[in-house]
Order: sequence, then C-alpha cells, then structure tokens
Amino acid sequence: MMKKKSKLFINCDEAVIICDKSQYNEATWLDKLKLNLHLLLCGMCKKYSSNNTKLTSLCSKAKLNALSNEQKEVMKKVIETESLKKQ
Repeated sequence: MMKKKSKLFINCDEAVIICDKSQYNEATWLDKLKLNLHLLLCGMCKKYSSNNTKLTSLCSKAKLNALSNEQKEVMKKVIETESLKKQ
C-alpha cells in the first residue's frame, strides 16, 4: 500500500479553501500549517485571509438572526398569494 504524500506547499486555490475552512473551525492543524506557510510567501492570499477574518468578526458582532421555519412558511404563503392576485 502506497502512503499518500503530504504536500506542505499549496497553491492559492488551496489556500483560499483552507482559509475559509479555518474561519469556521473546520481546518485541521496540518491545513493551518500549510496555510500559514503559504501566507508567508503570498501577499494576495494574506490580504484575502485578513479580509476574511474581518468579515467574520463583523458578522458575529452584527448578531444576525435568521427567520424560523414557521416565519419562512408564512412569508412564502404571502408571496404566493400576492403573486396569484397579480396574475
């Protein structure tokens, strides 16, 4: 059985994916290591990571609330009713 080689240096596409996963605590420690190595060499990805962190922080500070399933159903029925009236 062949052992899978762990690639330590990643490209920008992989860095973006790991950056996004990291923001939601879904990245492994190895992913984070790879990302940090990449960020040392790539200014564009470093800026992306910084902006991503700021956006996540702003969203959590905004205390956004989602509609409940019941509220969504009520809105859906209102939209359907109003749409039928216009036809």
